[in-house]
Amino acid sequence: MSRNVVVVGGGYGGAAVVKALESEADVVLIDPRDAFANVAGSLRAITQPEWAPNMFFPFETLVTKGRVIRDQAASVDADGVTLASGERVAADYVVLATGSSYAYPANPAADTVTAALDDFRGSHKELAQSDKVLILGAGPVGLELAGEIKEVWPDKQVTVVAPATELLPGFKPEVVEDLRRQLDALGVEVRLGTTVNAPGTEAGRSEAFTATTTGGDEITADIWFRAYGTTTNSDYLADGKLTTRNPQGQVPVTETLQVKGYEHVYAVGDITDVDEAKMAGYAMQHAEVVAKNIIAQINGEQPAATYQPLPFPMILLPLGPKGGVGQLPSPEGPFVAAAEMVSEYKGADLFTGRFTGQFGPTAA
Repeated sequence: MSRNVVVVGGGYGGAAVVKALESEADVVLIDPRDAFANVAGSLRAITQPEWAPNMFFPFETLVTKGRVIRDQAASVDADGVTLASGERVAADYVVLATGSSYAYPANPAADTVTAALDDFRGSHKELAQSDKVLILGAGPVGLELAGEIKEVWPDKQVTVVAPATELLPGFKPEVVEDLRRQLDALGVEVRLGTTVNAPGTEAGRSEAFTATTTGGDEITADIWFRAYGTTTNSDYLADGKLTTRNPQGQVPVTETLQVKGYEHVYAVGDITDVDEAKMAGYAMQHAEVVAKNIIAQINGEQPAATYQPLPFPMILLPLGPKGGVGQLPSPEGPFVAAAEMVSEYKGADLFTGRFTGQFGPTAA
């Protein structure tokens, strides 16, 4: 007897679960968007909008055997999902994969490919006519954005400001030193240990302004972007019918990635309370575990696949298509990835080739 698997959210983890299970079960994907967005490409999309279609994989071609419902989950319980439209979707298995929200442009704001591409073209126009750029946030998003801007406009003045006192805390010193060296070579100014008053202009709009730091310094720029802050997308669980969320909006899971208290409800990616950085690569590893366990259960077996987070952080942080830094796992522990490896693994195409092979053609 075929089993019904309802996957809530079509991001990195959810899309991978769908692809792994659609030949094994009746799979239903619930997502308000019309395509999977490889958001690793979002920052390049505003500097090179002609490249932007490469980051979208339409659900109509990605989901070849299952069903896609373009809607939002309003509530989830042990027996299925209630949609914002009022429709009820019954489920033998539920996978929560709604991820997190990040400030644009790190995440597309629109639900359709057409609207998202329009947004990227508009942002590119604003950025192109701005000589001085201020980026608030010195995490991977802010630094990667700086690198993409410098790749296209090497003469633009780019300043990154953040309250953090160090870059990439917790990573090997060699990674941080190489990052600093490359940022200096690009001419990116990084000011740590300080914040600025909120610019009086709209983020992403070209309009000259002056911001004052906590130390009293003035920064003059023509445009600014927010590159910090995340929100777990789990409001549909606020009614408590399924589980209780932690203060970060995440759900408790076991090492088999089952939501605690349930045999047939799973979670992957940012929505889990797994103690690790919330990254696409981890979400896709979660998806592998969940798919194996659901297949085992469909076959009358016990779920045996488990997930253990790494004891150290890893990262691939491109600075344009050729630069960047990385720290990757190995049997001997973390090792430093040179810029050439970062480019080969991520920076050159931002995973486009990988997802084309897994999810089918892009919107390009």
